[in-house]
Amino acid sequence: MLQSRALVIALILLLGTTFPEVHSKSIFERDRRDWLVIPDAIAAYIYETVNKMSPKVGQFLADAAQTPVVVVTRNFLIRETTKLSILAEQLMEKIKNLWYTKVLGY
Repeated sequence: MLQSRALVIALILLLGTTFPEVHSKSIFERDRRDWLVIPDAIAAYIYETVNKMSPKVGQFLADAAQTPVVVVTRNFLIRETTKLSILAEQLMEKIKNLWYTKVLGY
């Protein structure tokens, strides 16, 4: 029982937990930096499916997603991946600029 709870918490941590945010926009209409929308969509689907089969387990998942450890870890991951996404975008702009100026001669 304890192992399954740890597995559920790890699954929630990996997939994200913001259920209302998932349905606000289509996955493909979101900003590139908001890459966590896909794990959030998967987590929402899992939550909805589990909640239909067993509301008690669904409530456990929702409660586990709101524990301080999960929330702090998820916020840390969001903050750090946003930094990485910005750096990757800047790198792509530099590469594109080099391509246009040095290779194509614009």
